[in-house]
Amino acid sequence: MENIFKNFDRYLENFSRWSLIFSLYFILVFAVLSIILRWIGQTPLWIEPLIRHVVFLSAFLGGSLATSKGAHIKVDLLTHLVENSSSKILHWLHKNLVAMFGLVTCVMLTKSSWDFYLVEKEFGTTAFLDIHSSHLVAIIPCGMLLISLRFLNRLILGLIEGDSREHNRL
Repeated sequence: MENIFKNFDRYLENFSRWSLIFSLYFILVFAVLSIILRWIGQTPLWIEPLIRHVVFLSAFLGGSLATSKGAHIKVDLLTHLVENSSSKILHWLHKNLVAMFGLVTCVMLTKSSWDFYLVEKEFGTTAFLDIHSSHLVAIIPCGMLLISLRFLNRLILGLIEGDSREHNRL
């Protein structure tokens, strides 16, 4: 059973990593292209908004990678107190409570961003290159869902692994 969740996490890790690498190269190529086109007096209006949205996507992919390593945003005050403790139960409880709180927060944000997407789908307009603004806004619920899945998987693995101190590198 544990192998299923480790394999799923490995899949999400590879997907996030390779998508982020592709996104960064995409940003680099199109940013350089934009600069070159400015030099020759041709600036397509769609390049910079496209780059901004791919940067936005990259932030969610990076968030997914950070979540898998436990490097996500968290309050460190409690973490420092727990790290100084020798109690394996306290470490296990802390790790799983952080994952559960992160999961609940991300699920609520996923739901809210999905509602935003639905409003944008109904009332949005064409942004650039005949791309409807709802397709661009869809980055948010998809990114939040990806991070939610990482927290869910982290929580399940934390519960399965018992009292191990560290979330093993998958």
